[in-house]
Amino acid sequence: MSADRVPVHLSVLPVETLELLDPRPGEVWADCTTGGGGHTRLIAERVGPNGRVLALDQDPNMLELARERLSGLPVELVRANFDQLPEVLAARGLARIDGVLADLGFSSDQLADAARGLSFKHDGPLDMRLDPSTGATAADLVNTLSEAALADVIFEFGEERHSRRVARRIVERRAEKPFATTADLADVVRRAVPRSGGIDPATRTFQALRIAVNDELGALDRLLAALPAVLKPGGRAGIISFHSLEDRRVKHAFRAAGWSAVNKKPVEAGDAEAARNVRARSAKLRVAVRTEPDGPAI
Repeated sequence: MSADRVPVHLSVLPVETLELLDPRPGEVWADCTTGGGGHTRLIAERVGPNGRVLALDQDPNMLELARERLSGLPVELVRANFDQLPEVLAARGLARIDGVLADLGFSSDQLADAARGLSFKHDGPLDMRLDPSTGATAADLVNTLSEAALADVIFEFGEERHSRRVARRIVERRAEKPFATTADLADVVRRAVPRSGGIDPATRTFQALRIAVNDELGALDRLLAALPAVLKPGGRAGIISFHSLEDRRVKHAFRAAGWSAVNKKPVEAGDAEAARNVRARSAKLRVAVRTEPDGPAI
């Protein structure tokens, strides 16, 4: 991906996010998933020259893509996963900050990059890693996991009720030839799962593998557990999720002692935004205020 390319990604729920999080001049914020920098820019413009925004992303391509968009703003780009937020703050001598945002969705730029293997809409290597420098790929998982373990991953992370059939077909096919591309895997999954409605039969299996490859739910759990220690009393946290596995975790965390939910029900995109940005249709925003610290600052 060229570093000088203009991001095509549209940040979801930008108006609602800014309104509910209410960044103020001089505050210190962390955008834990900066992506193309859309939300980061909105926050940075609000905190102004006397404020500061730490823009985290584990994908170096995304950081380079955001660099020009955020030029001249009080933003520091940091290559790190969002569950590393406590370490990022400690390394900069920051105890608690005023706000945190995490948009858990994938950037359209990442999905459109066939080399990343994140989408079956573009044939490419079966990779799926957000940080391309480390960890097992999706090909590693589908070619090495036992049939039972593969079925468990697809059921738990993809909520695919045909997970056992999908796993069996994958294991049968890989005995003839290992999986290497997204199109190859999608074809096998489509022949194993009956089509229902408008959703592609490969969708849930691809979601499951992507979550497993990047430990997305584990990282979210670690971020949610860290928030009480990194936010000042009165600090705001906003999480934008895209499926029920994420949203349930956020809802549960924000109902715990020490939090006051700003919105009791998740904010969703209106008709106009959903029409111009298909990714916004599944986005859910929850915001909460830290009312009291549970323990010592980092």
